[in-house]
Amino acid sequence: MDAAERFSGVVDGFADDPGVESPRPGARGFGARALRAGGAIFAMLDVYGRFVVKLDPARVGELLDAGVGAPFDNGHGRAMRAWLVLGPEDDWAAFAREARERA
Repeated sequence: MDAAERFSGVVDGFADDPGVESPRPGARGFGARALRAGGAIFAMLDVYGRFVVKLDPARVGELLDAGVGAPFDNGHGRAMRAWLVLGPEDDWAAFAREARERA
């Protein structure tokens, strides 16, 4: 299963949550393939097809220290403290739910 198919499964997991906006068809650029709550992105596939979640910066630090995920850089050469890139070995749905709770 490729990243887009896997992300589609994550999106489907929020189908019953009226506070979650699904990705916008035809949208392009940063956040085009994103889940939003209150207009704010909490999980997305970035332009490289990587799954990224927004968590508390301290939580991101804990996960990085534990060897989970990688820092997210949106192309400006600096890691964004509250964002974490997850790999295919990680439970994307669980991290998306955690990010949704924070959103």
